[in-house]
Amino acid sequence: MKFLSACSPLLCALAALNLPLAVAEVTKDGSTCTVTALGSGDDTPQIKKAFQQCATDSRIVFQEGTYNIRQVMEFTNLKNVSIDIFGKWVWSADNLQYWIANTLPVEYAGLHTGWKLGGTDIQLRGHGKALFDGNGQVWMDENRGGSNRKGRPINLTIWKAKNVLVDGITWRQSQFWHTFESSRSVAHSSNVTMTNLDMRTRSNSQWSAVNTDGVDTWNSDNVVIRNWTVECYDVSLPTMLRTRTILIKTQDCISVKANSRNIDVRNVTCYESGCAVIGSLGNGNGPDIVENVLFQDFKCNHSSNAAWIKTYSGQGRVKNVTFRNFEFSDVDQPIYVTPCIYSSSGCDNSRLPIEDITWSNIRGTSRYNVAAGMHCSSSAPCKNFKFENIDIKPKAGGTGKVLCSNIQNQASMGLTCTGTCPANWPQQLKGNR
Repeated sequence: MKFLSACSPLLCALAALNLPLAVAEVTKDGSTCTVTALGSGDDTPQIKKAFQQCATDSRIVFQEGTYNIRQVMEFTNLKNVSIDIFGKWVWSADNLQYWIANTLPVEYAGLHTGWKLGGTDIQLRGHGKALFDGNGQVWMDENRGGSNRKGRPINLTIWKAKNVLVDGITWRQSQFWHTFESSRSVAHSSNVTMTNLDMRTRSNSQWSAVNTDGVDTWNSDNVVIRNWTVECYDVSLPTMLRTRTILIKTQDCISVKANSRNIDVRNVTCYESGCAVIGSLGNGNGPDIVENVLFQDFKCNHSSNAAWIKTYSGQGRVKNVTFRNFEFSDVDQPIYVTPCIYSSSGCDNSRLPIEDITWSNIRGTSRYNVAAGMHCSSSAPCKNFKFENIDIKPKAGGTGKVLCSNIQNQASMGLTCTGTCPANWPQQLKGNR
């Protein structure tokens, strides 16, 4: 039987010489673009090509394989696009100076991102197979324990987008924040749903991770988060094993920042980190407003805080926030409220109101003997705090202290204060007080 050759004369000649064959990177069939990993080199050009060819009323499929990301990506003009990722995306670690010079600004706190995704009616699905590897260790070592190093990229930013679904993706070793949303991260965006996500970043060197938040929302409306697991450790593993001490954690698991409204977050498990937090906000030029936020069904393990609010003394307000059904173990200071985060100055000059806040069904163990520390500004006392079914016990036994200052309805809020909370009360403690 005679078989026909399946390759062109040129490709057959190359194959005979055992030379590498170029893979058909992007194929377009009707409204579907299919991308195949090159296996080596830089896959970013073909990824960009797929998003250019299938930017409207289309589907983009990334088949199994490893995709090497060596350049920034900005796809912000998508309309009715479904993105299906079945492979592993790896951000390069050997060209940090490129990233530092070319990452994309996100207009928040001088931060940058490596990938902006925006438009309308976007579905980004990982089907439980997609893995985003940020090669974060090189950034931790470059950062040397610092905070917001210029050019250090947020992995994924949902940017000025509407009607977005992100589902079924695993992150490992993110470079900086895992996600950012802006109209987290989610930024300048509305109607964003993010479900079934798994994130873990931890340093394996002497340098801590620092600021590897799970998500930060900013200038966003109608954000839904469901079924997340987030492990973001500031303490490097060698340091923890060597010192056997609890060190300060400076990243948040789920953070709702300025001008975020109608945020619904449920069924989240956080390891280390700050678990569920409003803030920080109130340090910009305009009013920073957070309204209508629900954190529900959280598990916080070995965290700095569990259900808390941090603001600066600028303009804005925090209103109608509910923390419900929290279980935690070994949390430094489970409930914390401050109008002057990271500073003890101006705490009683803040006029940023914090009101209509509910903590319901909050139970677990605190690392030390303080269950709650809440200092509100004397210039704008907190209003309408409500506590229901609070059961916080120090892990060493005894009764946890509840320290309060300038809460307008303190006598009727449902939690008995045992002392005064000073203006310079820290977010994280280093022992019993």
